[in-house]
Amino acid sequence: MKYFKSVIALTVICALVAVLLALTNSITAPIIEENASAAANEALLVVYPDGGDFTQLDISTYELPATVTDAYSASNGGYVVKLLTSGYGANMVLMCGIDGNGTVTGATCLSSGETLGYEKTYGDSLKGKTVTDIDAVETISGATMTTAGYKNAVKDALNATIILGGGSVDIRSEEEILNDNLSEALPAAEGKFVSWFMVESLENVSAVYEAENGTGYVLVSDEEFIAIDKTGAVLSTVADDIKVTMEANAQLITNSSIEEIDISGYDMPSQVKKAYKTASGNYVFELAANGFGINGDQYYSPSGKPIELKASVTNDGKIIAVLTTAQYETDGIGSACADASFYTQFNGKVEADYSEIEGISGATITTNGYKTAVSKVFEAVKLLEGVA
Repeated sequence: MKYFKSVIALTVICALVAVLLALTNSITAPIIEENASAAANEALLVVYPDGGDFTQLDISTYELPATVTDAYSASNGGYVVKLLTSGYGANMVLMCGIDGNGTVTGATCLSSGETLGYEKTYGDSLKGKTVTDIDAVETISGATMTTAGYKNAVKDALNATIILGGGSVDIRSEEEILNDNLSEALPAAEGKFVSWFMVESLENVSAVYEAENGTGYVLVSDEEFIAIDKTGAVLSTVADDIKVTMEANAQLITNSSIEEIDISGYDMPSQVKKAYKTASGNYVFELAANGFGINGDQYYSPSGKPIELKASVTNDGKIIAVLTTAQYETDGIGSACADASFYTQFNGKVEADYSEIEGISGATITTNGYKTAVSKVFEAVKLLEGVA
């Protein structure tokens, strides 16, 4: 009986506590929700001080850039966009405010795994920018990956607000745009292409892409994408004079072949590791450049490995193409030697002007080592042609 009374008493106490908790929650919940809403609104006001009240949008109904994770509309017609991007490391979270005229009102980094801290203040340089001039904002030397990632994310935010406002914008990446153009030119390739390293001097052609399934090639001439089949026939509809030029280029491509040369009997520069000759008489060299990875300095730990590259050259000493095939330079600095914007500067150069290229900012050792390696192809050609 005593046990039964204890159970009843405990039950009554629990019931009373539950009632009191429910009553307390009914009183405090609206206050907590209001405080949380105010805190969230305050965070949004950091990047959009004149935004007023904000309403979170359902972005699942829009096709937005992949970096966009949340979006809020401001009562005055602008937006705040939250983004997840990558810089030197992954998971850099940004918040960007954009007014009704499509101008950045502020940008801040909420969290990141970056090492140098540039993401903490870089948003200040983007304030007042629009979608038309965001690309012109300079990245920071020594923090290229961090600041480029930040800038590209803010560009995504600007494009997102155009879409949220009912407009249209192409949000495809450069790689997607390229592949779409290639696929449109040569549908038989089924969307799978590899870049063909040019070993022949082609007229009015800046790049060649080969279909992985062997159905043909696409030649990029100015901004035209011109398809040829595996026999060298031009498939694209082009003007007669362009067709004649592309047919000549196509024959060079389809008939191209290379054979390795035994260079053991030549006093080759140490940077030249292998040499090949094409059926048309051009040369291809595999090179090792002693950049920062080899030379280093007292502030960083160099990799101890050279930059690997290859270069194709005519037999009279004109560079056809250069390509970085492997690099172990400092990420975000010397690693830019693997960017096409750097190594394609050597295309078309000769011994008299090969060094007239724009170096990598903050990576003098990398740039100089690379240029030295490229310079050795001229010496190598002379040796192989018997004119050294």
